[in-house]
Amino acid sequence: MNKALASTILVIAPLTVSAQPKDPKFEYGKAEEVEKVSDVEWNAQAEAGIVFTTGNSKTTTVAAGIKASRKTGANKLSLDGTTTYAKSSIRSLRMGADPTMLTQADIETVSTTTAETLAAKIRYDRFLTKHNSLFVALLASRDLPAGKENVLGGQLGYSRQLFKTTTDEAVAEIGYDYSREDLVSGDPQSIHSARGFLGYKATLGSGTTMDTSVEALTNLNDETVITRFGGVSRTEDTRVNVKAAISAKIGNSLAIQTSFEGKYDNRPAPLVLNGGPVFLIDERTGAPSLSALEASSFDTIMKVSLIYSFFTPKPAKK
Repeated sequence: MNKALASTILVIAPLTVSAQPKDPKFEYGKAEEVEKVSDVEWNAQAEAGIVFTTGNSKTTTVAAGIKASRKTGANKLSLDGTTTYAKSSIRSLRMGADPTMLTQADIETVSTTTAETLAAKIRYDRFLTKHNSLFVALLASRDLPAGKENVLGGQLGYSRQLFKTTTDEAVAEIGYDYSREDLVSGDPQSIHSARGFLGYKATLGSGTTMDTSVEALTNLNDETVITRFGGVSRTEDTRVNVKAAISAKIGNSLAIQTSFEGKYDNRPAPLVLNGGPVFLIDERTGAPSLSALEASSFDTIMKVSLIYSFFTPKPAKK
């Protein structure tokens, strides 16, 4: 009997140049981070993780990310970048093989790329008051399984701290988003959208925090796609991104985090299989039509991560 060896390695090790790292969270610009800074302060954080199995089935998943920021006075410049790659391999019979008279040559290993995503964002915040700021951001991403070869865009808007207590904090943002999507199949799409964002953080106990956020976008212009539902009118291409994470310290430099991320797209890109779109059959003629199946509308990521900090926070000054 073949034995399968399954190994999992998950290491997320933030590298913080500043002597005061923060708990893992979803980031948005806050005045408290910059209002007391008289000199330039840099922060940098890197993370990496890998999951793999071997034996009868083989899977490899690699994830990496980087965060960096520069703070001075009422200005903050931040950079975020992430990548995920997943590949699975399984043994199967070759096409046309006789299952009653098999040889080793009739068995092949079929590999499939199940995730190939990249995302990068650079953002500048200018704080007008303690609770109000303006921001502008540039974004780039790639998600091949979702049918998007390249996505370039930008955002600008207004951010407001709704409230902050010793245990709770909430932030709201409104603004404009532009995206140019180069699809794996079909013409490029330029999407002008209205954007709204809500972020909430709470301290659940000693060393335990919860971060949640929701982002909603809806298109302000018409779009042309080749899916079976035809063109996209204004406000039909609604996208919602949800994030939630709970982090708990298990030592001065170590924490464990459980997180969930969901992405909903009301009008997804055309589905791509074997390098091309999947066209439906015209029921009247029996021939392939010009309407393609669409990719899934909802994607999720759920993970448990270990986070290590090279530095421990200094006691707060009184």
